[in-house]
Amino acid sequence: MIKLGIFLKLTWKMKMLLFESYYYLGYARILKSLPFVRVAPSLGEQMEETSVFPSLTDRQQLRDISQAIHIASSYTLWESQCLVKAIAAMRMLERRKIESTLYLGTAKEKSGQLIAHAWLRSGPYYITGSEGMERFTVVSKFAKNICCKGASDG
Repeated sequence: MIKLGIFLKLTWKMKMLLFESYYYLGYARILKSLPFVRVAPSLGEQMEETSVFPSLTDRQQLRDISQAIHIASSYTLWESQCLVKAIAAMRMLERRKIESTLYLGTAKEKSGQLIAHAWLRSGPYYITGSEGMERFTVVSKFAKNICCKGASDG
């Protein structure tokens, strides 16, 4: 009941972001179940990166999306770990015509077991997966460039 009360006190904008996050986390979880070779082309230009220069107009949106993904992922009925979060956030940014780069990395645990991690960056800001990313060696990256930001379709 306490969490419901907190949810009801959120702004309308944040409630909508949480619903959108939940939807894209589900979408990303479905993509994760497919062979990666089929999913990779939808993630952007492989082995490319987007700009690291900040866009001051996007900063609050990036913060809000990051927070919504983090909150919603703890309430999904499915696994919503790093890759699922990164893909979901990438889709949300793409909807808003904000470019991003998804990174895939690997590392070895002390036991020798190989582990993987994914994180998403937009400008200089890490949207998902920044915790522990420095331990991982980047093995692939995907740049989602938005060519026509602010341009109208038509």
